[in-house]
Amino acid sequence: MGSDDGGGGVRRTVGPVGDPHVVTWWQRLWRPFWVLPSAICLLAVAAGVVLPLVDAWLVDDAPYLFGGNADSARSLLSTIASAMVSVTGLVFSITMVVLQLASSQFSPRLLGGFLASRVTQVTLGVFTASFVFAFMVLRDVRGGESPFVPELSVTVAFGLVLASVAMFFAFIHHITTSIQVGQVVDRIAAATLAVLEDGNEAEWAGATDPPSWDRHPGPSVVVTTGERHGIVSRVRYTDLVEQAAKAGVVVELLTRPGEVRHTGQELARVHGAQGGDPVLDRVRAAFGLEKDRTLEQDPEFGIRQLVDIAERALSPGINDPTTAVQVLDELHRILRVASIRPDRSAYLVDPAGVVRVVDRPTTFAGLLDLALDEVAHYGRDTLQVPARIEHLLEDLGQVARPEHAATTAAKRARLTERTSGGEPLLRP
Repeated sequence: MGSDDGGGGVRRTVGPVGDPHVVTWWQRLWRPFWVLPSAICLLAVAAGVVLPLVDAWLVDDAPYLFGGNADSARSLLSTIASAMVSVTGLVFSITMVVLQLASSQFSPRLLGGFLASRVTQVTLGVFTASFVFAFMVLRDVRGGESPFVPELSVTVAFGLVLASVAMFFAFIHHITTSIQVGQVVDRIAAATLAVLEDGNEAEWAGATDPPSWDRHPGPSVVVTTGERHGIVSRVRYTDLVEQAAKAGVVVELLTRPGEVRHTGQELARVHGAQGGDPVLDRVRAAFGLEKDRTLEQDPEFGIRQLVDIAERALSPGINDPTTAVQVLDELHRILRVASIRPDRSAYLVDPAGVVRVVDRPTTFAGLLDLALDEVAHYGRDTLQVPARIEHLLEDLGQVARPEHAATTAAKRARLTERTSGGEPLLRP
């Protein structure tokens, strides 16, 4: 999320603009899980075609290469091909078990991170490439009156087996560490903090008094999703401000990243526009809708994942309050950072200082509610969780900005007074 002023003077009155990263076609190409393993396999196919030709033209009893006859070469390549097919199936099975474990024990919203792991992708690619390459080379081995043994190619096949062994060790290490609860919650918290800490000090030191803006007493038009539907994954704020400035309108957002929008549901209200104005289509194009929720402009998604882990840990089937306390430690880490900064302003202005976009940004109060309400509810009967929440709120009250300290005190009072069966969620 860019924090620099890339929109020619477009800025938020407090905090960074918050535009999403520009994703190039090259980056989008490599995102799907299957692309990298497929690319490695294609390289293996190409090598299986080229290296035997190199053997035929350039290699003549070179030292340190495979020195067996055609029968031994066939035997070795056949063994490599059959063994690597079996081991690849094993790696794939382990990956599926880990995904199932992560989904059931932590949260199904974590699966995207596991599938994006380059270690897993490279391991599957190298294993698959090993038997593909062995098959490709096997077709060039000839015996009889004019024998041909591609010594370099067989040696490379053996080298791929050694590389597969190394990748297998790396894969096992990666899998065993990636499913440890401490690693999982730390990774989510770090990604969430990266979103909350975006921007430089000058951007966060903007004027805290909300600017005045003109709602335009004339017509207003609601921009909808049209035929699209999905989760709001990105909003290009700079584009919205620039298009609104050109058209002389004000865009009031009716949604924000992380919210679901169905077909025909509202995205924004454009004050000062009329139906059919070109600016309406440009406003609609500034919203990205996808099937999955992402963290880039939505820090609440990171907290949602952590809370999900805590809730599962506190469920009767698992009953692991210590894991819930680990999650609260990471939530404390996130809330501490959010509490020492002002809330991001809702107002984005053009280079002339005129408000052009009215946003619905994440607030500290919203993060605090999301982080604590459900965990306090499901952990009220444990000894560890209420005490840990009390400590968290006490610390936030000491380090937070005055307005956030007041929010923290109000939250503590509500959790203390809230009853479930006559019992407060926190000890008074």
